Amino acid sequence: MWDKELDLARHASREAGNILIPRFGRVNHIAKKGEIDLVTEADLQSEDVIVDIIRSRFPQDTILAEERGEHARDRARVWLIDPLDGTTNFAHGFPFFSVSIALQVDGECVLGVVSNPYLGEHFEALKGAGAFLNQKAIRVSETKDLQESLLAVGFPYTIRENPHRVMDHLKKMAAFAQGIRRPGSASIDLAYVAAGRLDGFWEEGLKPWDTAAGMVIVKEAGGMVSDYEGRPYSPFMNTIVASNPRIHEAMLSVLNS
Repeated sequence: MWDKELDLARHASREAGNILIPRFGRVNHIAKKGEIDLVTEADLQSEDVIVDIIRSRFPQDTILAEERGEHARDRARVWLIDPLDGTTNFAHGFPFFSVSIALQVDGECVLGVVSNPYLGEHFEALKGAGAFLNQKAIRVSETKDLQESLLAVGFPYTIRENPHRVMDHLKKMAAFAQGIRRPGSASIDLAYVAAGRLDGFWEEGLKPWDTAAGMVIVKEAGGMVSDYEGRPYSPFMNTIVASNPRIHEAMLSVLNS
């Protein structure tokens, strides 16, 4: 149903990657949106090319993008764009970053593309059509026990203001999980859950464009996505837990213990 939109998102992510790769490790200007929240010229140029591509094909759609804010038109169709998820990684030459593009129709996310141009990995999903990595179908892991699980976590940009809740959750989960990683790109964390490379992921304080695409990919790969309370997830919620169905309740139990 949304094949044309998916083709467009693929094209936009490739063009954004062509902007990012030559600038990786060669960032000339870094600004701060917050104490540890960075933006580079690469973020802005990547976003511009994505917005221009969407505008050229679907001029009436609303676009919600990280750096330029909201371009509000038809609110029944909203594109959520993170032109460079993992800016701090990118600025430091750490090759774990992505372009994230999602489409929300009538309040439901129906399309997700997460692309790491440096590693040449392109994750995508359409509602009801499955999830794919470089055109090969992917599924979440079948790990049954939290003690055998590899998890990922992210830290909110406000962690310096109030680290206690975040670190408390980390300490609790570390006592149960086999291992925990903190790669620094929520969209890739979610894509890795979908591909079975990670068994689960949790974070709080994210923005809609951080998770919209990844949540579609996880769900289409057979995974579960909720907030910390177990409610069905929306990218406008403040907390997220994504995992295979076998450990989801265990993760929620630990986070709420």
